[in-house]
Amino acid sequence: MSSHIRKHDISVDPQVLRFIEDRALPGTGVAPETFWQALSDLVNTFGPRQRALLERRADLQRAIDAWHLARRPQGHDAAAYRAFLEEIGYLVPEGPGFEIATEGTDAEIAQVAGPQLVVPVMNARYALNAANARWGSLYDALYGTDALGDTPRGGGFDAARGARVVAKAKALLDEIAPLAQGGHADVQGYRVEGGALVPALRDPAQFAGWRGDAARPESIVLKNNGLHVVVEIDSAHRIGRDDAAHVADIRLESALTVIMDCEDSVAAVDGDDKVLAWGNWLGLMQGDLEERVTKGTESFIRRLNPDPVFTAPDGGTLALRGRALMLVRNVGLLMTNPAVLDRDGNEAFEGLLDAMVTTLCALHDLRGANGTRNSPAGSIYAVQPKLHGPEEVAFVDAMFTRIEAALGLAPNTVKLGIMDEERRTSVNLAECIRAARHRVAFINTGFLDRTGDEIHTAMEAGAMIPKGEMRHSVWLQAYEDRNVDIGLACGLRGRAQIGKGMWAMPDRMAEMLEVKVNHPLAGANTAWVPSPTAATLHAIHYHRIDVAARQAEIAATVASGGPRADLDALLTLPLAEGRSFSEAEITREVENNAQGILGYVVRWVDQGVGCSKVPNIDNVGLMEDRATCRISAQGLANWLHHGIVTEDQVMAAMRKMAEVVDGQNAGDPAYEPMAPGFEGEAFRAACDLVFRGREQPSGYTEPVLHAWRLQRKARGWGASARRA
Repeated sequence: MSSHIRKHDISVDPQVLRFIEDRALPGTGVAPETFWQALSDLVNTFGPRQRALLERRADLQRAIDAWHLARRPQGHDAAAYRAFLEEIGYLVPEGPGFEIATEGTDAEIAQVAGPQLVVPVMNARYALNAANARWGSLYDALYGTDALGDTPRGGGFDAARGARVVAKAKALLDEIAPLAQGGHADVQGYRVEGGALVPALRDPAQFAGWRGDAARPESIVLKNNGLHVVVEIDSAHRIGRDDAAHVADIRLESALTVIMDCEDSVAAVDGDDKVLAWGNWLGLMQGDLEERVTKGTESFIRRLNPDPVFTAPDGGTLALRGRALMLVRNVGLLMTNPAVLDRDGNEAFEGLLDAMVTTLCALHDLRGANGTRNSPAGSIYAVQPKLHGPEEVAFVDAMFTRIEAALGLAPNTVKLGIMDEERRTSVNLAECIRAARHRVAFINTGFLDRTGDEIHTAMEAGAMIPKGEMRHSVWLQAYEDRNVDIGLACGLRGRAQIGKGMWAMPDRMAEMLEVKVNHPLAGANTAWVPSPTAATLHAIHYHRIDVAARQAEIAATVASGGPRADLDALLTLPLAEGRSFSEAEITREVENNAQGILGYVVRWVDQGVGCSKVPNIDNVGLMEDRATCRISAQGLANWLHHGIVTEDQVMAAMRKMAEVVDGQNAGDPAYEPMAPGFEGEAFRAACDLVFRGREQPSGYTEPVLHAWRLQRKARGWGASARRA
């Protein structure tokens, strides 16, 4: 840190300074001295306010812990508990009804429902894949996954499977854009006559355009529920040549939006890491990010896709979006980073740095003319994670107001996404939305972090039910329902996204197709998926469900005083009261959690990989990030604290599962085994998450992971790939 360079009342890592002055500022119209003065003011004025908010979190947790401890002998009293939360200000009074006043949002936010990807921005290839996942091959998604009900086999092309894919895809066309007569499988050829599709559609308005000669189009564009479908026609293609209508593929408009993540799915602990994250976001906003990709003996440069252009039925131009609308998820309020030091030499809060720098980078999109605009409406979309209650939302709103003024942006140019993933936000959601009513563009349920916070907040109340049972608990159903109900009551319909959480099993697409339809049915106009392929398959649900109509139904029910998820249900603690666990149940729960923690942490600490597919105890690959790790660590910490398991039992499980994880990673040349010494930074970090889990602020994993990652980097972090 002695090499930091003084800029006004802050000290800046030289790599960060060079990035800002050489790459981020040129072309924005913001002078270097203007930027550094603004960042100094932000760090030194908002930093103390942020510390006070974090101390408020700690004070409330101490009060809740004391309340549960005092009443544990007589058991939990739900009515007294709610009254206590109101008394200490954890529950705030709900004001009169209102609607948000957000203006200037893009269609993908306000009008069209569809899948949302979340991707680590530190990995340029993943970021580009996600941005380009606006369009996905339905044929590939069905052929390459278990979506047909069986697992695809390796080897050459399976013609029988290909025929099943074509039949399934054309049956979907019959659902979403039916013909006036017959089915799409019966079509001998498509053409355009007088601006209309032949054979005719049952609803001719669903024909949106075509490319090529009208008599022999190369592609036709259909539209349903605001989403487009492109039917590719190619008689020379190996699929198209054997198809009666020469259909070579069906491409679905898939990931409408993508969150470029600087938070839970990355491992960024210093200036070097932050420059990588910010640099990729800058490249996306400038439209020139690229990455060389090697597959086998071939390599190519991956870039952002251009916008596809077609002929509209009236003879004009139909220009569709070639890329997902990109949001950025900044770091929350807790963590600091040595990339910048405040006037007293303390690490600056990372969330303040992210907010200032990612907004600066987005100026290139607003003021550029490179033809790859992210937001035609002229907005910047910043998702804010891990906020605790209305006062923290108000703080973030004020922070962006300060940043907008400093960078010469109109008020409320930055649109805010509120992650409803902490308990104090859930129970006060309407007031959280009110606190940023002029810029809210997104709320969602992040059930993973939310479960971790549920366990930690009620740690002293008693032993909790196992992790797998949380999905069926009373509070979780109330949480999912209330988020939609309150969002609609606050006027988000037609103005903002109401989202649902991640499908965490990327290899189980058949199950996703069966289950995830519940998200649009619940009134959510977006939901998270783990891959571009999953986005294409999840898009099917938004063709089958008219979310705008579904939201109207729910809003009318709520407005007329119909059923609404109950606050008392949301406050129901998931306690395992009076329940005894068998030795087999305990062993399975402990080992499953231990395996998930170790499989994730070993890559985070040793290789800087912030998001991993980690097999669970049943060998099902699960997407793990800091949120899933938080659940596992807090679940074990809770059982330790209440005597369900002993430290010796947990340590034995950690060592046993470390050997399992070592075996799973045996093919990775950059991997350092944890066994037999169990002395490496990764294993010790995993143990700290459990054995020190009760004392971590809000049960977060970041303080432990960052500390051990910094130690690992100081030792030399080897040949790991940069970086997910």
